[in-house]
Amino acid sequence: MSQSMSQSMSQSTPIRHPLDPLNDVEIAAAVAVVKKLGNISAEAWFESIYLDEPAKSLVRNFKDGDGFERRAYVCCYDPKSNQTIRGIANLTKQTLESWEPVTDGGQARIVADEYFAAGVMAIKDPNFIAACNKRGITDMNRVLVEPWAAGNFGIKEEVGKRLAYGQCWYSDDSGDNPYARPIAGLHPVFDLQHMTILRIDDFGVAPIPPDTGNIKPKKMRDDIKPLNITQPEGPSFSVDGHLVKWQKWHIRIGFNVREGLTLHDIKYEDKGKLRPIIYRASMPEMVVPYGHPGNGHFRRNAFDNGEYGVGQYFDSLSLGCDCVGEIKYFDADYHDWRGVPKKIKNAICMHEEDYGLLWKFTNAYKPDLPTYRARSRRLVISGLSTIGNYVYGFFWYFYQDGTIGVEIKATGIPFPSGLYQPTSDGYGETVAPFVDLHTHQHCFSFRFDMAIDGDKNAIREMNFAGEKISATNPHGNVIRAMETALKTEKQAQRNIDLAAARYWRVINPNEKNAMGKPVGYKLATGVNAMSFLDPAAPVAKRAQFMFKHFWATQYKADEIFPAGLFPNQHVGGDGLPKWTAADRNLENENVVVWYTLNLHHLARLEDWPIQPVLYANFHWMADGFFDQNPGMDVPSPHKKDHCQK
Repeated sequence: MSQSMSQSMSQSTPIRHPLDPLNDVEIAAAVAVVKKLGNISAEAWFESIYLDEPAKSLVRNFKDGDGFERRAYVCCYDPKSNQTIRGIANLTKQTLESWEPVTDGGQARIVADEYFAAGVMAIKDPNFIAACNKRGITDMNRVLVEPWAAGNFGIKEEVGKRLAYGQCWYSDDSGDNPYARPIAGLHPVFDLQHMTILRIDDFGVAPIPPDTGNIKPKKMRDDIKPLNITQPEGPSFSVDGHLVKWQKWHIRIGFNVREGLTLHDIKYEDKGKLRPIIYRASMPEMVVPYGHPGNGHFRRNAFDNGEYGVGQYFDSLSLGCDCVGEIKYFDADYHDWRGVPKKIKNAICMHEEDYGLLWKFTNAYKPDLPTYRARSRRLVISGLSTIGNYVYGFFWYFYQDGTIGVEIKATGIPFPSGLYQPTSDGYGETVAPFVDLHTHQHCFSFRFDMAIDGDKNAIREMNFAGEKISATNPHGNVIRAMETALKTEKQAQRNIDLAAARYWRVINPNEKNAMGKPVGYKLATGVNAMSFLDPAAPVAKRAQFMFKHFWATQYKADEIFPAGLFPNQHVGGDGLPKWTAADRNLENENVVVWYTLNLHHLARLEDWPIQPVLYANFHWMADGFFDQNPGMDVPSPHKKDHCQK
């Protein structure tokens, strides 16, 4: 098995814990229940089937061997009635506990099968073929059409229809880069209910870009020597089903078709006691708005979770290529639009990494004493999702000092658009003749159901300021730390402020550390930006979460998705802005923190034809949670570790 610790999980993963993701047998059972009891037509298909997570009390009181009921959240789209319907299937009792149509105007996500079927349908449409012929395109097998979610722009003829807005490209002989040659100004508008083309938005003929954007170079480097990562005694983690134990951490791994990788019941062992930190962590929504106002470009604003679902596009990872070292893989069960269970082999990768120094001290006054040091290593839990042109890596890091890191790695092909002239019209960067990469942002919303030593938590904001020279500050060197309680949901809508070195803390006011202060964790921000969209823009109304870096809400089990459960074609205002209008109390409550990471991107020439990975990250760091450095017991490296002194 070379460097891989073990094979992936078995064909049908046994269910041993209430938080285990649905397996293939359970997915099939949920489909059977809905088909029997849901009163749907034969044409209806399944948007989502995933675990309806049980109450926290059940999870926390669960002991190995206990029995428990299993429920699935199920969402269907029925083209016969043009209805999105959702509910809860009790898999243990084989009943439907709820089943109701969506009435607020939102649509089911565009699932992979529907996405690909519409693209194939387009290249057979006579009107679309004629539009391609006008551009000198006669071989329709070289045309790629992607039906993007259409949004909601108040266009009269689109109201009430299930829509997609087509983006088009023309490939060369090799087909090596399907996105290299955009077909400018051509956008078929799909009626997905009837699988027809509603109309074709044709903004005029432009040249097909001549550069084929080949990915494979003619000559490869030949001076790279092997770099092997070995752990002769195996990794330091243990795995029991979906429970991972590593260096005092206890973490449960989850997955669903919409969010992809989820983490649950995150705890750290301190002085022999398992202390809870976060009950559930995930990235439940992201949106990518593009910054060109014309020729149909304004409709490019993909909600990759709420309009598509990052989980269904998780890659099957390959040892030595995507993941290197002693790897533990987890498979992921999902389904196609007919509800047939599918499996992504090696969907989630877990391994250890050396991460430099954890801490070090050299006593300059007593050189005969040994140098005290410890090397840091981190546990990496990750998954990669290829959604059309972009590839997103979702990386979660756990460190020996109690830090939790979150990192996005963005690669793939930045979305290329065709030009009517050889170089940019001012809304992006030209990377090849007649090819522009528009300025855009990747806006990620992360959700953390906090549990700092229990569910009764509170929010504090930290700001810092200097003072002018005065009688009490004669040398002008004072730095004041100012702590503010964010007591309600409206108070807790905040943005990063570099001038104030701002960060946020989640504390448990009922538990004290050795200094008599509340225990807590702080959110240390990293790469970020403000949104540049007008708040009145149609996409902004649906993605209001991106205008605040920090949100906090009082826990409610069904408040998972910050743009609402059905942002596809929704008019907007759902999710966080709707929930926080109640301005609920956050003091001594079960607090949920939402962090918005806006990755701003004006492409470079170096991002073509495939973009090197862009990194954006942030951390949760213990802040008074421990009584001292919890990594002091990490042993110093020895000669067997090639440490010379």
